[in-house]
Amino acid sequence: MSNLRILLLYISEVSGHHRATLAIENALKILNPEVEVLNLNAFNYTNPVTEKIINRLYLGVIKRTPGIWDYLYDNPSIVTRTQKIKELIHKHNSPKLKKLFDEFRPDAVVCSQAFPCGMVADFKKTYASRLPLLGVLTDYAPHSYWLYDTVNYFIAPSDDVLERFIQKGVPAEKIKVYGIPIDPKFTLKHNKEELAEKFALNINKPIILAMGGGQGLGPLVKIVSAFKKMRLDSQLVVVAGSNKKLYRRLKRKIKSSKKKICLFGLIANIDELMEISTMIITKAGGLTTAEAVAKGLPMVIVKPLPGQEEINTAYFLSRGAAVKITDEKLMPQFIQGLLASPATLKAMSAAALKMSKPNASFDIARLVLSEAQSCSTS
Repeated sequence: MSNLRILLLYISEVSGHHRATLAIENALKILNPEVEVLNLNAFNYTNPVTEKIINRLYLGVIKRTPGIWDYLYDNPSIVTRTQKIKELIHKHNSPKLKKLFDEFRPDAVVCSQAFPCGMVADFKKTYASRLPLLGVLTDYAPHSYWLYDTVNYFIAPSDDVLERFIQKGVPAEKIKVYGIPIDPKFTLKHNKEELAEKFALNINKPIILAMGGGQGLGPLVKIVSAFKKMRLDSQLVVVAGSNKKLYRRLKRKIKSSKKKICLFGLIANIDELMEISTMIITKAGGLTTAEAVAKGLPMVIVKPLPGQEEINTAYFLSRGAAVKITDEKLMPQFIQGLLASPATLKAMSAAALKMSKPNASFDIARLVLSEAQSCSTS
């Protein structure tokens, strides 16, 4: 397997899709140090100008008119109407994709988002290619934009997703329930006292972690305001991600706090913060929730994005690993009541660990290497 080449495709640099491919890349290199991996932003590679426009449009829609995204998400009529457009886009991108494949000569392709998966799937059909193609879902929402006959395997995060894919016509043998791939470091255990000291936190007081994914989405400002109103002696850690405007706003806001608030931007050691936290307040992104359950961290979900995050939320609520705040005005009382109930937090933690699939990245990597080996020798 020493000369195997694996192509990993995602969209958007600061995203769960990218974190997923990075997790798979790490697992691949641990299992086979000599494997050659190309981890590529597919949208930027094929449509660099369009990528920026689409990203801004998407963020604008989910911030200002989320109902539009909710309508578009996995809407059968929209899927049908956009089929011709997708085919034209894929045809336009095909020469660039052929150039990439001719130069890198991958033995397998793994996609963590439906757009590049569809692009490669149509490429395979056009060129009658037998190249193994794997689609890795990073949410508990198996929407129809994933569905292509030339995908060899779909990696599902849960049995629920497997059943929904089967209902959409995907053969059961093409679905592997491995989970959402997270960085192997989230499976490691640390000395909590030493970590708390590293972050200047008191391990004997509740630590609340608040974050909104890599791009700092969600009501983080309102969470800080709610925390300042809480009577219970506790500490807050806020991660603003790559959102510099939000970071500056939060920095001004926490200056007047008499309680302990730590503020971070885009950081690489979220696993350490999750390790010492009592709970996490978040918006239900696929990677964040997968990382949280791997740490057995109770989740409080606030303002999940429409579409995939609403579906993620329903999944975790049904398993008892999360609770949802529906009225943001009651956030201080809600969080304080939860912190005052160790039995509830313990039950949520146990539910999270029960549903966790911490070895997903390695299970996916083993399948990828096996498929790549079969392809290279055939």
